[in-house]
Amino acid sequence: MSENAVNSARRPNFSNIPQNGINRNLNINSIKPTTAKKLVIKNQKSEPKLPEDYREQTWEKLRSAVLAIQQSKPNQYVLEELYQAVENMCNHKMAPTLYSKLYNLIEEHVSHNIEQFLAESMDRFLFLKKMNDTWLAHCNQMIMIRSIFLYLDRTYVLQNPNISSIWDMGLELFSKHIILNTLVQTRVVEGLLMLIEKERQGDKVDRTLLKSLLRMLTDLQIYDTAFEQKFLQSTERLYAAEGQRLMQQLEVPDYLAHVDKRLQEENERVLHYLDSGTKHQLIHTVEKQLLSEHVNNILQKGLDQLLNENRIHDLTLLYQLLSRVKNGLTELCSAFNAYIKKRGKTIVIDPEKDKTMVQELLDFKDCMDNIVVVCFNRNEKFGNSLKEAFEHFINQRTNKPAELIAKFVDYKLRAGNKEATEEELERLLDKIMVLFRFIHGKDVFEAFYKKDLAKRLLVGKSASVDAEKSMLSKLKQECGGGFTSKLEGMFKDMELSKDINVAFKQHLNVNARNLAPIDMTVSILTMGYWPTYQPMDVTLSEHMVRLQDVFRDFYLSKHSGRKLQWQPTLGYCVLKASFKAGPKELVVSLFQTLVLLLFNTYDELGFEYIKAATNIEDGELRRTLQSLACGKARVLNKIPKGRDIEDNDKFRFNNDFTNKLFRIKINQIQMKETV
Repeated sequence: MSENAVNSARRPNFSNIPQNGINRNLNINSIKPTTAKKLVIKNQKSEPKLPEDYREQTWEKLRSAVLAIQQSKPNQYVLEELYQAVENMCNHKMAPTLYSKLYNLIEEHVSHNIEQFLAESMDRFLFLKKMNDTWLAHCNQMIMIRSIFLYLDRTYVLQNPNISSIWDMGLELFSKHIILNTLVQTRVVEGLLMLIEKERQGDKVDRTLLKSLLRMLTDLQIYDTAFEQKFLQSTERLYAAEGQRLMQQLEVPDYLAHVDKRLQEENERVLHYLDSGTKHQLIHTVEKQLLSEHVNNILQKGLDQLLNENRIHDLTLLYQLLSRVKNGLTELCSAFNAYIKKRGKTIVIDPEKDKTMVQELLDFKDCMDNIVVVCFNRNEKFGNSLKEAFEHFINQRTNKPAELIAKFVDYKLRAGNKEATEEELERLLDKIMVLFRFIHGKDVFEAFYKKDLAKRLLVGKSASVDAEKSMLSKLKQECGGGFTSKLEGMFKDMELSKDINVAFKQHLNVNARNLAPIDMTVSILTMGYWPTYQPMDVTLSEHMVRLQDVFRDFYLSKHSGRKLQWQPTLGYCVLKASFKAGPKELVVSLFQTLVLLLFNTYDELGFEYIKAATNIEDGELRRTLQSLACGKARVLNKIPKGRDIEDNDKFRFNNDFTNKLFRIKINQIQMKETV
């Protein structure tokens, strides 16, 4: 039978007694004034009288039922009978007396319970367990008592807002006589704090007990005043000391893992037994003591290590934790920026790293980009900070990065570079353009890029025309048409030169049958487009001079009014050479060609003779002889041996030269480039 169920058919209904004999449904307006009516008054039944001792007997019955509940004894009355007794007393205006007697009875029982909690020798855990048992018993008792006095609760109590419901009465009395006792309350709170501290130290505790007692404090409306503030204060003391200690003992990755673990544990405490309203202050306290107070130390002690070692997981955790505290991400972003500048400067400033500078910069940029995306949640502020840092350090060394980036592009676009597929090369060029945007000396880049592009085009060493044009398109998009107009002109010259050479070969087939069998290809360069080259009037072989004259006459006949100026600096040849080991083809510069052709006539030649015979500039000639006699492919022997070329040195053709390749490229030793 539910506590609300009442069988009205089985109990007397004291509410059906008519209040008076007037028919309430009488329509006064329907009475006609001319018609005489009789007023009929019915005899009012007298209210049934209760026995004189009804109040005492009924209360005694209810009292014995309440005592049985409080003492956990069997009740001799059924709930329905007790409920009916309460209803009858209420309907006979005995509700105030009934409420007062019930209040006194419950207070008497509750007040006796305090004695068991005043013994100071009781173990803390046993004290808490006993308190919880008493609380749960009290709650169960009040539920049963309320079910008996439900009619009182729903009539008299509801009509009198100044008095408490039966359930609230039980809470107030428990609070008044037990929890508000200073000694008892102190022991309860200290016991709860002790259990929580033990759990924080790694011990297993009874979370059900904690939850029940904390719920008790909440129900008694003293959770905030009696427990929460002390709990937060103890939390602050614990984590303040722990933060100071562990920052000295642990490496940053371990410290971050510990903080994350602590935050998870505190969240679990809220889920399992703390009031949900405590969560914000609790988590804030942990964050303040373990994070906010140590942000600078964490970054100074550990960020460089995490970035150097690319510790993705730890950096992600660092970002997540610092995002929880005020200015945490601002400090992290600032430290991230400083790290990039410091690390980047070591790459750029050191001349010993020039050979690997660009690749190191690309790798460094890839690494930092990945950290921003994966660890820093694509935070735009970190991305902008990264760009600012790169632009700062890459310009710490004037012009050199621009030069080396241009050289790096040249290496990647040169024929023979099999390191990447077309798709990989395209992605690499995109990354190079990112570095290009950072450099201030874009004119320096353009000058070196133009020189290298000229060599690739003139020697036919471009790995891919598509890649060349793709790079040109990227530069145009980045810097505008003015930046690339000359570079585009160089490509146009090469296209026109192809057509001119086809026409020239056709001309030779018809008009110059007596020329030496030299296959000559000429590149016609518009002076304004190409790099400036120092004019050099060298002495060519008779066959070369004659072939040049034939081409000049042919070209000027097609383009009158133009002037041709030969540039031997950029010329190259393929020479057929015979050695003891067999024939070889030597891919050499025009200067190297002029020197080697002299050995068709002479076995040994001195430096001064070669200089006079070729008219090659002194420094250029020394570098040329070094490449032929002191490099990897030594087709000449130098007398005496040595790296430097002296005026009295002599040279012999090396008939014993061997190489596993048939076609051998002999690189010219380059003079240091300037712009």
